[in-house]
Amino acid sequence: MFEKPKGSRVEEIKGFILLTLYLSISSSLATPALAQAPFYQGKTVKIVVGNTAGGFYDRWARLLARTMPNYIPGNPDFIVQNMPGAGSIVATNYVHSVAKPDGLTILMPNSAIYLDQLVGRKEVQFDLRKFAWIGSPVSEPMLLYMRADAPYKSIADIRKAKESPKCGSTGTSSSDFILARLLEEVLPPLKIRTVLGYPGGSEIDLAVERGEVQCRGMTASPFFGREPFLTWQKTGFVRVIIYTGQKRDPRIADVPTIYELFDKEKVPEAERRVAEVILAAEGFGRPLLAASGTPAERVKTLRHAFASVMKDQELLAETKKGKMDVDPASGEELEELAKRIMDQPREVIERVKKFLGN
Repeated sequence: MFEKPKGSRVEEIKGFILLTLYLSISSSLATPALAQAPFYQGKTVKIVVGNTAGGFYDRWARLLARTMPNYIPGNPDFIVQNMPGAGSIVATNYVHSVAKPDGLTILMPNSAIYLDQLVGRKEVQFDLRKFAWIGSPVSEPMLLYMRADAPYKSIADIRKAKESPKCGSTGTSSSDFILARLLEEVLPPLKIRTVLGYPGGSEIDLAVERGEVQCRGMTASPFFGREPFLTWQKTGFVRVIIYTGQKRDPRIADVPTIYELFDKEKVPEAERRVAEVILAAEGFGRPLLAASGTPAERVKTLRHAFASVMKDQELLAETKKGKMDVDPASGEELEELAKRIMDQPREVIERVKKFLGN
């Protein structure tokens, strides 16, 4: 015989039914979000390097490619593709115009790629101010090295020489080219003959060994961190002529900074301002960028991964072993630097154009 539940029992049953309905509805609403896989899961991220394999751009890209996946939800694969040409204009144009802005293609161009845009080179198809800056693992002062058997032991020797030294260069945004032009402009009558068109720094170094060229302007960290420079320094095959850091590097303590020369030569303020624009490449270092239009959440993910990598103990141990300097800058810092450097008065841009032979 069926009996109606008493009052308390009725309330208990009602509560149970309501709870069951609530849990069912909550579960149905939450399941899609919980089940959604991270965007990067199962995907491959490509780092496009605007230089040949073997140099420090390539070394940094491959080191980051091994480490960054650990800090990205979904743990994607990373690969590196070298795309040299025109001082990394080819690679930058590719990421801007061909690659999808989906956060799966990252660019590592020459640090001075901004100069090609600033002076309006016809090959440039991009606007760096619209790229998503992710970060740089190191700042990069420049130096000029010379074969020790060449008759140039100082900037003064180059200025008074009847025959100018011949330096190799990859392109008009490369450190070798811009350093030569800067020295010519602020320290006349100094002249440097630049041989353009080498695919990468390693090819220039081989040309120096063969005697095709006598010198090369380059960023400092590879000079102190890899072959052939380590052997060259031990054997005295080359000497450093000038250094662009704010203060002398203890590893080449007898080499003057460019700012010491500016003071000695009483370089005017107008030339110093142009030099600041030219030497801003030091602050960009080895930059990582994503294409314009990359979703903000993916840029945030990549920036977070980069910042985390720069604190990764295994990575730091590897950089120490490989004699790779570490002095990171965030994507926000690089973005601000790009806006400041690209926003120049017309007269400064015209002077920069003159520097770079436009």
